[in-house]
Amino acid sequence: MQRLLIALGVLFLAAGALWPWLSRLPWGRLPGDIAVERDGFGLYFPWVTSLVVSTVLTLLLWWWRK
Repeated sequence: MQRLLIALGVLFLAAGALWPWLSRLPWGRLPGDIAVERDGFGLYFPWVTSLVVSTVLTLLLWWWRK
């Protein structure tokens, strides 16, 4: 458990340091994501992005446990 928490901390630290470059990537704006823009209101629900991230994490964790 300690290794997992340390790895997650390092991953978050790296993502935070690289955020100016990572934010330019088209992740989070995939076709199928729901975006509603109205006067004084904005809703963004990254439906497809959530599915892709969940699938990738599931496969990585499954591979790591084997």
